Amino acid sequence: MKLGPLHHVAIAVPRIEEALPFFRDTLGLAADRIRELPDQHVRVVFLGDAKGRIELIQPTDSESGVATFVAERAKPTLHHVCYLVDDLAVVLDSLAGDGVELIDRAPRRGAEGMVAFIHPRASGGVLIELIDRASLRDSIP
Repeated sequence: MKLGPLHHVAIAVPRIEEALPFFRDTLGLAADRIRELPDQHVRVVFLGDAKGRIELIQPTDSESGVATFVAERAKPTLHHVCYLVDDLAVVLDSLAGDGVELIDRAPRRGAEGMVAFIHPRASGGVLIELIDRASLRDSIP
């Protein structure tokens, strides 16, 4: 398996509206619209451009994994890194065949395309998201 380039870095925040001004106004990163993903119990906004992107992710309930993550830290914190891959289903099968612990054994809909997560126990503590290049809303090389 070969990873593609970094797609984004996600920062979990208690409230997007409180974190957004720093990244948008102070750092000058262009911001997308805030989107809600009800099935994942989060709101997200992407900032930056094709050269580098940040995703701010806010829980919308108190029970989800992201909510627990935010509650344990109580401040904006790195949540995950996301890499582009070609043919996500094949990559997941390959990782599973190699004994890598996965959160998702099949691709699921994410904010911008089909995604899957590798469990942090597999990587020594870092949550890794994989996004299928062919499924992206906006084509990224």
